[in-house]
Amino acid sequence: MSELITVAFFSIMAAGFVVGVVVGLTGMGGGALMTPALIFLGVGETAAVVTADLTAAAVYKTGGALVHKREGSPNMQLAKWLIIGSIPMAFAGPYLVSWFVDPDDIDDTLKLAIGFALLLAAATYALRLYVNLLRVRRGGPTGNPNPPIRPVPTLLVGALGGLLVGITSVGSGSVIMVALLMLYPGLSAVKLVGTDLVQAVPLVLAAAIANITIHGLDWGLTIPLIIGSVPGTIIGSKLAPKVPQSFLRRGIVIVLTMSAIALLDKAGWAPLGKEETHPMLVAGIGLALVVLIPVVWGVIRRTTGLPMFGAPTVAELDSLEPSRRAAAGRGNRPRNG
Repeated sequence: MSELITVAFFSIMAAGFVVGVVVGLTGMGGGALMTPALIFLGVGETAAVVTADLTAAAVYKTGGALVHKREGSPNMQLAKWLIIGSIPMAFAGPYLVSWFVDPDDIDDTLKLAIGFALLLAAATYALRLYVNLLRVRRGGPTGNPNPPIRPVPTLLVGALGGLLVGITSVGSGSVIMVALLMLYPGLSAVKLVGTDLVQAVPLVLAAAIANITIHGLDWGLTIPLIIGSVPGTIIGSKLAPKVPQSFLRRGIVIVLTMSAIALLDKAGWAPLGKEETHPMLVAGIGLALVVLIPVVWGVIRRTTGLPMFGAPTVAELDSLEPSRRAAAGRGNRPRNG
């Protein structure tokens, strides 16, 4: 055990704690934040990082799922169909990579896959805000809070999410969440989160088992990650009601995008070239996002008949319950039609 207690051990534990706090505060998927953080720390091969992250996620997501199950928030029928779709694909994903990718190229291939998955995760957050904005503008009924399950599209969502998580560890708390929001618009935020957590436990467990079978488990990564992330998630959850989450989430979207470009660059993605990395490009993209995101959001608001800035704010859209959308839509329509 003493061989595991190194500087890297405490670095991983600190990274796990910080990411755990952010996950607890915002509910955003840990894999989208933890995996690139560990890769940039340089504490192991990409496959080992993905495996350790999935194993840790199986631990801390189980606690969250049990809390939501006890409080009756998950839609268990919906979770069942997601699980049926996701588990086989989560298990198959790592094997597909090992079968079709040369062992010497696996590290770069995984970095490319994670980079594109991070871009997708960032885009899904923006899409969720846009979907909520459209519903606010429509007003009126927003759907059944206990909707009939649509098995085929739900299975497909589970399968896509399972494949993504099995290969990259990214997607269980971001991509699947937005897909559920679009398929079942009447579900409240707490039911969306509860359902997503319940289905995520067997999903990440299956992905972790497959990755462990192929790559083994690096205990020097996994133990400090669990030690740091579990209390971090608990603390973040307790602080969540007191912290303006919308600002944090917008910052995380910028970080995810910058991390994605940095990983694609590090892996030698063809448009960026294989010979050198481009840190100034990554920094420039981050700065551009800080400046452009409010402008682009304002233009999108104008297309729905709202002024560029004002109510409903991003914070209101981010936390808006389906039962409140109709009232918000009626209250924010232009008075002169």
